[in-house]
Amino acid sequence: MDQAPRQDVRGALPAGLGQAIRQAGEDIAAVLDGVADTGVAVPGSQWTVGEAAAHLALANGLMADLALGRERPYGDGTPRSLAAANAESLAAFGERRAEPLAAMITDQAARCVDALAMTADGPAPVTPLGSMDRSVLASYLLTHMLGHGYDLARALRRPHMIDAERVALCMPFMLSVMPAVADGSAIAELTARYTIRLRGGGGAFGVTVADGAVRVAPEPQERPDCTILIDPVAFLLIALGRRNPWLAMARGQILATGRRPWLAPRFPSLFVAP
Repeated sequence: MDQAPRQDVRGALPAGLGQAIRQAGEDIAAVLDGVADTGVAVPGSQWTVGEAAAHLALANGLMADLALGRERPYGDGTPRSLAAANAESLAAFGERRAEPLAAMITDQAARCVDALAMTADGPAPVTPLGSMDRSVLASYLLTHMLGHGYDLARALRRPHMIDAERVALCMPFMLSVMPAVADGSAIAELTARYTIRLRGGGGAFGVTVADGAVRVAPEPQERPDCTILIDPVAFLLIALGRRNPWLAMARGQILATGRRPWLAPRFPSLFVAP
């Protein structure tokens, strides 16, 4: 992947990222279009469609406020604290109808993109997962929207909106957050060097696990123990906890090579999706 993409004319966002966020909002609105019953359960979640859509609307508003430099405390970055913050925000927000939530999702996504473009030189926003520069925050927003948009599409049996091009725009956030979401118990006794390659020209990056810590580099390792070649969409869905890695392997979406290829199935378990 290109770790130094061209910049949009108006701000600090990599080329195409702002438009991808806007379009993801429109795609999610299309998934919600005409849905009368938002009480449908989201597969693999405790939320209904209405609750998941409400969370997206609220989260997009949160991101927009952060982009504008407003302080919005929201948990401490751990999965438990984020879940508690999600529950608290949903309890205080009663809207569950598809049409108004779809409008909020698209409007707040656009507000965030505009704020990021207008404040390119401001201080790094403090997000629920730590401080991020504006391009990474935008990548975070897109990743979050795609994850929950995928959930809504599955629940409503409609096509999802994740593709390889959008996954590439999620990678700045994914690479920046991996050390923070590493599972301390899973990496404690492991020493390994991984190269992850995304199929179809999606790029590659390196991950080193040693001394109870994870280090991520925006280029492949020179002598990895394990190289994982993976479909980009499968990579994002596994990283977000939406797809079983064993199922992806059975479908031929993952291929492992190197001196220690048996390390490949272990890789997803080294991280906890927030």
